[in-house]
Amino acid sequence: SPFNCSFQAMEREVIAAFGKGEPDEIMSSAFKLKVTREDIHTLRNLRWLNDEVINFYMSLLVERNKKEGYPTVHAFSTFFYPKLISGGYRAVRRWTRGVDLFKQDLILVPIHLRVHWALVVIDVRKKTIKYFDSMGQKGDKICETLFQYLQEESREKRNLELTFSEWTLRSMESHEIPQQLNGSDCGVFMCKYADYISRDKPITFTQNHMPYFRKKMVWEIIHQQLL
Repeated sequence: SPFNCSFQAMEREVIAAFGKGEPDEIMSSAFKLKVTREDIHTLRNLRWLNDEVINFYMSLLVERNKKEGYPTVHAFSTFFYPKLISGGYRAVRRWTRGVDLFKQDLILVPIHLRVHWALVVIDVRKKTIKYFDSMGQKGDKICETLFQYLQEESREKRNLELTFSEWTLRSMESHEIPQQLNGSDCGVFMCKYADYISRDKPITFTQNHMPYFRKKMVWEIIHQQLL
């Protein structure tokens, strides 16, 4: 089991993944996604994570949560929100073919703000839409846009109106969630928010965990399994 694999062995694999090699060598492929050596290298300290790494990691979260005892999770791709913004509901209505969003416990929406990653978590059970930003920025407009999307989805797929007054939309305050202390770890913060929230766990990590989380994510992506 991966849990027994020694820390040294893990460390060796991570060093090898960060080592020299063809940039386009495929290090992991699953979920119709491919992660190359070049993508993995975005997990090196102080680099910005790219879409490929984030989408693969989100897919690993969804996979893990199919196990007993975890909330059911749907994660949108990093390309979903820009598409919604540029083309409206019509542009993304087919993104949920074969998925009933309203039967999920949690919906994760990675948000890319030019040079910053943030996360929106839609908790269908509690009827909340929350914006998590490791630099303490506000995302109230983003939450509203996603509520409108949900409304359209509900009309289209279930012929049901969502009642706005039943829902709570808010941006998490900087004192409520861990904040980054540099300009490069937003992607890792976002992934770990998603990891903790999807297990219904309090978010207890700090900036100090980032170097370890980055290495752990390399191992998890290569082995297609979360530790």
